[in-house]
Amino acid sequence: MDILTVLRERGFIHQITDESALREALGAGPVTFYCGFDPTASSLHAGSLVQLMLMGNLARAGHRAVGVIGGGTGMIGDPAGRDTTRDLLNEEKLAENLRGIRAQIGRFCPGVDMVDNGEWLLGLNYIAFLRDIGRHFSVNRMMSADSVRLRLEREQGLSFIEFNYVLLQAYDFLELYRRKGCRLQVGGQDQWFNILMGTELIRRIGEDGAGRGDTFGLTTPLLTTSSGAKMGKTAAGAIWLDPERLPPFEYYQYWYNCDDRDLEKFLKLFTFLPLPEIAAIVAGDIRAAKHRLAREVTEIAHGAEVALASQEAAFGLFGRPGEAKAFSVTEETPRHAAVLPRGVVDLLVESGLCRSKAEARQKIREGAVKAHADRQPVGDEKQVLAEPTLLWVGKKQVVQILSAPPAEAAGG
Repeated sequence: MDILTVLRERGFIHQITDESALREALGAGPVTFYCGFDPTASSLHAGSLVQLMLMGNLARAGHRAVGVIGGGTGMIGDPAGRDTTRDLLNEEKLAENLRGIRAQIGRFCPGVDMVDNGEWLLGLNYIAFLRDIGRHFSVNRMMSADSVRLRLEREQGLSFIEFNYVLLQAYDFLELYRRKGCRLQVGGQDQWFNILMGTELIRRIGEDGAGRGDTFGLTTPLLTTSSGAKMGKTAAGAIWLDPERLPPFEYYQYWYNCDDRDLEKFLKLFTFLPLPEIAAIVAGDIRAAKHRLAREVTEIAHGAEVALASQEAAFGLFGRPGEAKAFSVTEETPRHAAVLPRGVVDLLVESGLCRSKAEARQKIREGAVKAHADRQPVGDEKQVLAEPTLLWVGKKQVVQILSAPPAEAAGG
């Protein structure tokens, strides 16, 4: 089965510039491809996983991956998919973010060639750039892009800096075509116009005698869960890939707690398991299938040892599939240090189990809050917990409450 067919069956493909020609190119030998990541934070999150896994699948099929981190474009910010202007990053914050995401990309796509587009963008001569590159772009065409048109319809509008972003991304493709032989750019659905502009720029520069090559673009769908939530987002915030920003156990639990309707889709997109094996997993016990999903995705992001520890922690808290519940606390159990005695409502909020005191009181009234290893119901909003214990909200959210002196109770 050719790689494009595999990618389509796994759910990675939204649009391709010329599918038959790309299929032929991929079948003829290794194709160098790239995907860009602007360093808007010091870590990527689950919203980037589709692109990361797409890169991993292409690389496993023998194609050459280039990961571009936007040391240049990151100083501007991509307006695509945004209702407002991004905050401009200073050089110190940009450098910190670049360091953070560089290693993460390598986990998903071993052997990836990492480059920083600041190498060729930051030293550009503005007048020469306008003359040599800008003349190939039609303002009328640029105004037709959804990312531009939708922003112009809103009160805030679009800054001149953001309007130039498409030129820079197209120029990235040209430079990578020249430097690395990149013939394929991949990205999210919202990058379609930017990718098209890159393929057109290479074609037009080629017509001017600089050397023409066939280049392609491929975009992935913008995913939401079956419940309609944005992929990688929860009420508590983003699902970060950095273990310092999100403990691996919580990352594991995010995937285990996925909607049953999303299980097969997530196994296809976010693991490297063969499709026949995925079909067999989905046909079996649902809890076992969810644990398999969670372990696979956690192993890719954090390594096999951490994934196993997270799974054992989950088994200890919630029981193994098909077995009676046997509770035990492990090193992976979330912890919160507090000065005891402390009111249960305060503990629910401070530990992150509830977002507000009003929500905490509502959960108590609903009978969803329990304490201790044997999950004794907490029925009084004024109840005080005097000893270290376990605090539960529902069947799956739990925090180990630890006692700490006032100076050490830092909220978690």
